Amino acid sequence: QVQLVEFGGGLVQPGGSLRLSCAASGTFANINNMGWYRQAPGKQRELVATMSTAGLIDYADSVLGRFTISRDNAKNTVTLQMNLLKPKDTAVYYCNLITGGANYWGQGTQVTVSS
Repeated sequence: QVQLVEFGGGLVQPGGSLRLSCAASGTFANINNMGWYRQAPGKQRELVATMSTAGLIDYADSVLGRFTISRDNAKNTVTLQMNLLKPKDTAVYYCNLITGGANYWGQGTQVTVSS
């Protein structure tokens, strides 16, 4: 009963920036965690950044200092600002939401960093 709609993604040159956003809709009591994961070809899905309702943030070491996660609890949205993008950031990015111990995922959006 939770839907996640993602916006953003696309093709960008190395060193460029992209902004991803995700909005949750449906019926749920509250959101425990909201954030982003990514999956590159031939690799497992990995954490990018998550943020709890209390504001605690986990960043992957590979994106620390370049990516910034933000969250609007009232609007049930989460945003990922990606700066200084590298070719290794190329992946499908998935919005993730945890509520009541259940995991929900967005459809994924492609981010390609290439010259």
